[in-house]
Order: sequence, then structure tokens, then C-alpha cells
Amino acid sequence: MHILVTGGAGFIGSHIVDYLIENNHSVWIVDKTSSLNLDYTNSKAVYKNIDISSDKLEEIFRENHFDICIHLAAQSSVAGSVKDPLNDAVVNIIGTINVVQLCKKYNCKKIIAASTAAVYGNPKYIPIDENHSTDVLSPYGLSKLTMEKYVQLSGVPYVICRFSNVYGKRQHSLGETGVVSIFSEAMMNNKDIYIDGDGEQSRDFIYVKDIARIIYQLLNNNVKDEIFNVSTNTSYTINELFRIMAKAYSYKKEPLYRVSRAGDIKISQLDNRYLIQKIKSSKFISLEDGINRLKS
Repeated sequence: MHILVTGGAGFIGSHIVDYLIENNHSVWIVDKTSSLNLDYTNSKAVYKNIDISSDKLEEIFRENHFDICIHLAAQSSVAGSVKDPLNDAVVNIIGTINVVQLCKKYNCKKIIAASTAAVYGNPKYIPIDENHSTDVLSPYGLSKLTMEKYVQLSGVPYVICRFSNVYGKRQHSLGETGVVSIFSEAMMNNKDIYIDGDGEQSRDFIYVKDIARIIYQLLNNNVKDEIFNVSTNTSYTINELFRIMAKAYSYKKEPLYRVSRAGDIKISQLDNRYLIQKIKSSKFISLEDGINRLKS
């Protein structure tokens, strides 16, 4: 198939692109990226440094007529959304509108869009299934929920994937990003590690290779007009994560605690049973195995 991946030069997107190319698909990447990501861009993909909200995006659609669009490009920082909600909305909402309108105009057969556990807010029950109410706590959560609605209203067959906390190789540790990559970089260099709040907030961690495999499975079946939690359905507190990683990295320092971040969810564990039912696969890389793969 001929596939467009927005955000395909980023952490998650680059792994998905690699998986698609390994399985003999033709891939185009649209990503407004920095030099940090260019090393991750598969040389067999066609890469265009274009903002998804730009008028130039239509040229790519018009010239190529994609079978599938995998929409990953986003502003993904909770803290960044609180600091600059306008930029968050421009990227996650306006950018998505541009993408879905072009998917519709140029007869894309399916759009697979990346969303987040942040749309649920603090859970009313655990694990959180897809029928759980949405009660966002940050502009980021709000913009991703709004993104979902525009995808659903587009008229293009869709699959929306609400990712839990994704980690793995290529996830950089600069600024606010995945806690696993931040801990990994600090432990490898014997630097101090800071934990926001008391460390008892929990997260459902999923290895990035599992994300790539699941997206590929959703690409190659007849599933459409669905929302899935993409997770392991297993949660760990940040303190537990620290202990697992400290053992793997032989890190001897104790963590330093600081104030909680605004907009952070206390508990997150996503029920993945509906996804498993559809893709007929329940095998996931464990956190311990994933950490060992990350440090190797």
C-alpha cells in the first residue's frame, strides 16, 4: 500500500515507518522536525519537512493519492500545553483538520490517528475501558479529544488509538518527555533523578515495538470506525519504575522528590481487552524486558 505517516520522523512514527517498510509498503513521511530526529528517518521512505497545518500538505496528497494515513504528528507535552495552549490547539486541532479534510478530498481508505490516555482524566474506575467518560485535565487532553471528534466527523473510515505511556529507543530525554527515557539518560550518566510529587502516580507503560506491531495489524484488517486503548493493561507507580530501572542500570542514588506537575493524571491503566479481541493477539513486551532492550 501507499501510506502517509504524519510525524513519521519522530520517536513512535519512525518505528512504525520501519515496520511498514520491512513489510514492503511504500511510505511517505510528513514531519516538521528538528535535526534530533533525522537519524531516525528510514532512507527508503520519502521524507518531506512540512507542517501539517500548511497549505503545502495538499501537494503531497494530490501527487500521491495515499491508501492509508497514519496521523501521529502532534504537540505532545502536557506542560507545554498549559504554557502555550494556543500552539497546542494549532498543532493538534487545526493540523488535524487539515489532514482529515485532505484524506477525504483525495479518497484515503482509512485514517489511523494517535490519541492518548489523557482524554480520560482521573479515572472513575480501573482499568479504564473505551466507554469511560472523558474529563480532561489539561489543554493537551482537550486538544487530543477534539482531534478525535474531527476524525470521527470526517467521513473517512478511521481507527483512533488511545496510547498509554510509550517508551523505547529513540525517545529523547530533553525537556518534558517520557519518564523512562529521562530516567535512562540520568542512570547511564549517574546523574540525579527527580520525581514529581510523591512518586505514587501510576502509569501503563507499553514498548514502542508493540505500538508499531499493533498499528500494522490495524492497518491490515477490516476494522474501521473504532476507538481502541493501546496498552498493556498493567500499571506501575513511578517509584516502582525507578526501582526496576535502578536494578537494571545498577544505579545507586536515591531519587529526589519535587512538586507535582499541573495537569498530571494520578492513576492511569488502560483496559486493552477490546483491542485484543479485534487483533487476536495478547502478547506484549514486559516492562522489565523493555528496559533491558532499551539499555542494550
